[in-house]
Amino acid sequence: MESNIVFNKDFDSDSVYVMKIYKADVSTVWSYFTQSGLLDQWWGPRPWKCETVKQDFTEGGVWHYAMVGPNGEKSYSQSKYGEIMEHRSFDWMSSFCDENGNINKDFPSSNWLFGFTGVEEGTKVTVNIHYQSQEIMKKMLDMGFEEGFKMGLNQLEEILENLKK
Repeated sequence: MESNIVFNKDFDSDSVYVMKIYKADVSTVWSYFTQSGLLDQWWGPRPWKCETVKQDFTEGGVWHYAMVGPNGEKSYSQSKYGEIMEHRSFDWMSSFCDENGNINKDFPSSNWLFGFTGVEEGTKVTVNIHYQSQEIMKKMLDMGFEEGFKMGLNQLEEILENLKK
């Protein structure tokens, strides 16, 4: 099942806006974005899978995880949480890093803001991603970020639909 995902690229502001509505309550959707055991179920496009190294979902805390490829290859990332407004929004600074969480300065970081709003259909999730430059944003898109992120969001939709069965 695939529902509509809004994915707007604004090269003038070096940012991407993503919006998707899930047929589930805010509390449930929030959990799937903020708890490592649930994030690991859907974050990242198949056949890749997410494996959390550690997570501290607090302001200033970090989610350190690996994307594991079909042949066992691993690519590490770290997201440092900023402001958290329970069941409403949170932001993070996303960076590539090594298995120990040391940030790779050769790769740019990006700022993400997640919003969660109760709507008639369920929960509207918005994601605003700001890149350091137009060049960096284009590079991420060229690497397949749009397709991969949409795939992950749709994988979450499948999980939420199966919870109802």
